[in-house]
Amino acid sequence: MFKYNNHKLNLKIDKLVTILEKSNLEELSYIMGSKKEIIKRNMLAGMFRGIGIGIGVSIVTALLVLILRHLVTLNIPVIGQYISDIVEIVEKSR
Repeated sequence: MFKYNNHKLNLKIDKLVTILEKSNLEELSYIMGSKKEIIKRNMLAGMFRGIGIGIGVSIVTALLVLILRHLVTLNIPVIGQYISDIVEIVEKSR
């Protein structure tokens, strides 16, 4: 049925083993088999995402307030009053 000799078959098996080792199949099967491991990884991922979002929003808000303060100092007639109100509201909420 198969016309492989032992040498060719061994080469194919070695190639398959190499591919499976590179794909981290053992680690994946461990993770998928253990419910505790799934919960632990997802919990850590969720916490770090939340911390990252909090830090990112804080930085973006601070930069936005700095830009708005700079625009107020330019004394643009109509926009300046609105921006100064926004900056005042943000500073009061601290």
